[in-house]
Amino acid sequence: MKLTLRVWRQRGPEDKGAMVEYKLDDVSPDASFLEMLDVLNEKLIAADEEPVAFDHDCREGICGMCSLVINGTPHGPERATTTCQLHMRKFRDGEVIDIEPWRARAFPVVKDLVVDRSAFDRMIQAGGYITAPTGTAPEAHSTPVPKPDADQAFEAAECIGCGACVAACPNGSAALFLGAKVTHLGLMPQGQPERWDRVVSMLDTHDEEGFGGCTNTGECTVACPKGISLDVIGRLNRDYLKASAGGKKR
Repeated sequence: MKLTLRVWRQRGPEDKGAMVEYKLDDVSPDASFLEMLDVLNEKLIAADEEPVAFDHDCREGICGMCSLVINGTPHGPERATTTCQLHMRKFRDGEVIDIEPWRARAFPVVKDLVVDRSAFDRMIQAGGYITAPTGTAPEAHSTPVPKPDADQAFEAAECIGCGACVAACPNGSAALFLGAKVTHLGLMPQGQPERWDRVVSMLDTHDEEGFGGCTNTGECTVACPKGISLDVIGRLNRDYLKASAGGKKR
């Protein structure tokens, strides 16, 4: 495959960035998108040019590090797929591909395609810890968990914190990410003691970090590589309202 890549290049947070065009020949259709970027960087290094900085780690669709906006879509054209699991056969020979970083006020660009997503970490920290009694481990079935609650909690726990929801949202909201974390713990017995304080603290931090408000456009769940449902935002809102009213049993 022959490709024309238009890549966002930015030397640092305070520098002005721009799209720079590169040509690649003989790209394997079986290569992943990140492997294709590796080929580009090898070509740039051989020409004594600065390689493109981009985030990656597991390359197995688990860690959420591969944060790229490809042709205007977070993680690219394939639904429920991270960038590292996207293969070049999804593109046409001779295609022009635009590659940009996440675009959100709360995710400032560090360099090229790398953004600072530590705002997510601070929201998680604001949620605090769960209360866990010490001593002998309880019997496995001593605290029954309803099957629907367990299923919803596991589905919410699939969130890998990549930030695609924020990049896709026209308001730059992290409501889907936050809803997934609140739902995951809010449905489990271990998360009950801090449930109401947690949702208030995390939402306050969300706003302080500069994320926008949710207006239910639904772009977040479409871009989410794990298909997290909008239902978690509904639970987030309900828990926040209950917490604001003093906290109630669900």
